[in-house]
Amino acid sequence: MINSTQVSYFTLAAYFDIGILKYLFFLIILCFYTLIACANVLLIVVICMNRSLHEPMYLFLCSLFVNELYGSTGLFPLLLVQILSDIHTVSTTACFLQILCLYSYANVQFYNLAIMSYDRYLAICYPLQYNTRMTSNKVAILIAITWVFPLLAVIIMISLNASLKLCGNIIYRLFCDNYSVVKLACYDTSANNIYGLIYTFTVLTGLTILNVYAYIKILKVCFSGSKQTRQKAISTCTPHLASLLNFSCGCFLEVLQSRFDMSRVPIMCRIFLSLYFLTCQPLLNPLLYGLNLTKIRIICKSLFSGKM
Repeated sequence: MINSTQVSYFTLAAYFDIGILKYLFFLIILCFYTLIACANVLLIVVICMNRSLHEPMYLFLCSLFVNELYGSTGLFPLLLVQILSDIHTVSTTACFLQILCLYSYANVQFYNLAIMSYDRYLAICYPLQYNTRMTSNKVAILIAITWVFPLLAVIIMISLNASLKLCGNIIYRLFCDNYSVVKLACYDTSANNIYGLIYTFTVLTGLTILNVYAYIKILKVCFSGSKQTRQKAISTCTPHLASLLNFSCGCFLEVLQSRFDMSRVPIMCRIFLSLYFLTCQPLLNPLLYGLNLTKIRIICKSLFSGKM
């Protein structure tokens, strides 16, 4: 039996020798990370520097793009190092730090998308009361909740993990994840499981209900409202709904990958499933909102044409 404090490193066993091709994969992933960073930074700067975009919807979007940068930075640097390395190990501290980044990223994303659903619900179902219901103070409080609550939840989860006694240090993943560390425990992990279940069925289920309720109400307004109302709803809700569905799909694939035996699945397919929601979402959101929201699209065009 090895105490978790005595485990100085974890071995990431999902990596395999690909010879000289590792340099090609390194360049592809580095370009992908650079593209994600540039796209999200561009939209953050555009929103922050233009007062016409200092509205609740765009401020929530800015929080979303900051989170994409945060989550990408939690994954890609370590991934790039591991691709070039011959020995795929990571220190215990770095592993728990990555778990903190990736799990808080996923939770902040879910909170943010739920609050954006609530914002669209108010804007479309109560347009005349929107400004009084969604004040600047309320926006600040909602953004603070979006970040503080998930971070606290993940810190508690990691504190429970750090107290576990581990009987091994091999993680069969490309990156550190909570479930893989818990599986290494030498004894009963009831406390961790109970905490995870309570959090899932209270917070995450509540946010899911909020999303579903908001879109049911929005659809009712769309079917009963004017053509202009339908167009407004479609233009602002389509990118958000696409982002929400893509993220939910990615989370489902991640749960599938970590909870079930995937040894019969081809290795490349397993790698794709493992990285999907951490790589596609940070690039998809800037494209969805940058291309579909008229105000952002016009400002970006003006920026690139040198008219600003």
